[in-house]
Amino acid sequence: MNKTKLIEILGRTADVIEENKLYLTELDTEIGDGDHGINMARGFAAVKEKLSGYEEMSCGAIFIDVGKMFIKVVAGSSGPLYGSAFKVIGKTVGDSEEVTYIQFVEGFEKGIAKIQALGMAKEGEKTMIDAMLPALREMQKADIAADGIKNAVAAAEKAVEHTKEIIATKGRASYVGERSIGHQDPGATSFYIMLKVLSEAL
Repeated sequence: MNKTKLIEILGRTADVIEENKLYLTELDTEIGDGDHGINMARGFAAVKEKLSGYEEMSCGAIFIDVGKMFIKVVAGSSGPLYGSAFKVIGKTVGDSEEVTYIQFVEGFEKGIAKIQALGMAKEGEKTMIDAMLPALREMQKADIAADGIKNAVAAAEKAVEHTKEIIATKGRASYVGERSIGHQDPGATSFYIMLKVLSEAL
């Protein structure tokens, strides 16, 4: 995708996250702090305010700035986790005016690794990682971006549903233990929503 498309996707993502703010917050209220939707919407609202300024920046610089905004304005774990991942993607893309599929997948893989290092999380612990890793595996199988992202969305959707069957062992949700069964993970859900926006834009 070129820079214009990237900016368009960020704007659309901000709108869709805002539309799902209450839904994400309700999910988080069931097993967490009850602020995930509010925090994600705050982060993307801050990004949306800067979209016009992104016209003068490279794709890598845009991703890095998005990451900085998330770390700055998003409370809870979502800020540093998503923010750090965006920054890693930006560093992988570099000063390019266009993001190739290979660059995006490589950046996404490194971003996940950063999230895992910060959150000390692995697959099967009822976190965003449970949706991210299946999505990554599908992306790595494809040569065409539209196909890879489409398949990744399907994998993430299935993974989000599967988080209902997992006992939370990380973050605030771990406090409720077995009572977390039956509830899907908010972080995995917000990731799925963002990925779906990306797929629909390609």
